[in-house]
Amino acid sequence: MPPIDQLKDRPIGRVLTKMGKITRDQLVEALTFQKSKGGALGRILIDLGYITEKDLNIALAAQRGYETVNLEGIKISEQAIAAVSPSFAQTNKVLPLEYREEGGVKRLTVAMASHENFRALDDLTQLMGYKVTVKIASDPEQLDKLIGKYYATAAEGISEILGELNNDDALKGLKNRGENIDLESLKEAADSNPVRKLINLVLLQAIKDKASDIHFEPFENEFKMRYRIDGVLYEMMPPPAHIAPAISSRIKVMANLDIAERRLPQDGRIELTVNNQPIDLRVSVLPTMFGESVVMRVLDRSNVQLDLDKIGLRDDELAIVRQLIHKPNGIVICTGPTGSGKTTTLYSALRELNDPSSKIITAEDPVEYDIDGIIQCQVKPEIDLTFARILRSMLRQDPDIILVGEIRDKETAEIAVQASLTGHLVFSTLHTNDAPSAIARLLDLGLEPFLVTATLEGIIAQRLVRRICPNCKAEYMPTEEQLMELNLKPEDVRGRHFFYGRGCDNCNNTGYRGRMGIFEIMTLDDDIRDMIIQHASTQVLRAEARKRGMRSLRQSGLLAIYDGVTTIEEVVRETIMEED
Repeated sequence: MPPIDQLKDRPIGRVLTKMGKITRDQLVEALTFQKSKGGALGRILIDLGYITEKDLNIALAAQRGYETVNLEGIKISEQAIAAVSPSFAQTNKVLPLEYREEGGVKRLTVAMASHENFRALDDLTQLMGYKVTVKIASDPEQLDKLIGKYYATAAEGISEILGELNNDDALKGLKNRGENIDLESLKEAADSNPVRKLINLVLLQAIKDKASDIHFEPFENEFKMRYRIDGVLYEMMPPPAHIAPAISSRIKVMANLDIAERRLPQDGRIELTVNNQPIDLRVSVLPTMFGESVVMRVLDRSNVQLDLDKIGLRDDELAIVRQLIHKPNGIVICTGPTGSGKTTTLYSALRELNDPSSKIITAEDPVEYDIDGIIQCQVKPEIDLTFARILRSMLRQDPDIILVGEIRDKETAEIAVQASLTGHLVFSTLHTNDAPSAIARLLDLGLEPFLVTATLEGIIAQRLVRRICPNCKAEYMPTEEQLMELNLKPEDVRGRHFFYGRGCDNCNNTGYRGRMGIFEIMTLDDDIRDMIIQHASTQVLRAEARKRGMRSLRQSGLLAIYDGVTTIEEVVRETIMEED
């Protein structure tokens, strides 16, 4: 075969001709057919009997600049197989061929059925930290056989259940989408033994892997199951698409939802006990074009440490936070995107303040964890039980400390301000990118600047980054390109030590285990309060806070890198480049 650089980006017909797979006359015949009938040229050549599927696969790989690999008789090391989890390999049709480490860089060569699986490539490079070399399997069937051979044991449990799902009589008549499925058939399918076993296996595996969310997603021609572990989604081996209604119905039965209602969103709750530990599952069902999408939030109380000493605060940050939460009155805001750990931070603060001398009341949506000694209220918009309405009633309950799950509107913001002015300590959250932006958000809601300055004591912005797995932690020296992502030069980090996770069974070969917070804490002194009253911009407030010692999220992340607890990739992923 000619060198790949002579074939890359050439028309597929020319590639096949240069490879000697077809003659010029055969190409002309196929092009004439394509012009009159349409269709892909490669498929036409196969239908005419001039090439095989294997020929086309090799040609397409060469056209895109990829080498092909013949997997017949190939030997693969255990280290390479261990670099990719069974679920990832099975779902994405990826077979690791070779793994090695060079100067802290994890290099992985993989065989794939198609160069077009961009999501798998992104996961391998960005999330798992591999420098990936892709080769296209010349025979996709051989690729499937080898993936099955090397990963069969790990996937054994779910594979067995998938076989039962395909053979169950109650499931054979179901369709993947549509609203006209017979209710009795749906009930029978939801109660079938294979569906029960599948859901139980998925839940137990999620709890074992410390997943925060489980996703069941229907698409036109497939059905996906995914876990979110340490903030990143991982795919499981998918069940047959036609049983999607049975899976969603089974979950709805467990959550006491209406299985007959498939047109409207529903929310519910499932309570389990696993290994003598209570597990709460918050269920969200959303109708989509191709069926019901179900997401289950896993609330494992044994897996959450509500302790300010253990959420990632550095000693100086911890001192500032403790000073803020022990004030007699005022408002303390925790801000960040969904899933950034705000609830854990505020719960940790409440737990520290929770003693017999204080009354604490919360308004939440939803109440994620029950805390003894604290009065917790659930927002219910369907009956007009809003944050604002609960907050008004709270003030008649003689509280000392109030938590409002989120300040969403002017009414809630005004009541929170009034509560603070009448001697209460108020905690709440906002969704902003950093701490100074929270001030602009409160003003945008309609609060007067003098009310913000009179009540707001401090703002805690945060993100979650994954911790390096302690079991496979190794030192390395980052490249100049990696340092540039943090706006650093080699001379800036001379004498510093950097670490990454090689990947092991303890961390599912990701190199990470668990998460920690990085923080940006802004307190308000008299000068900053004056600037707010004078309508100073967010940029000006940010610069002034930095002059007064506020550490940015990027700086906090950089210190975590220097401490050897997280990686450059994680901090870059979760924070933005700062302006000089």
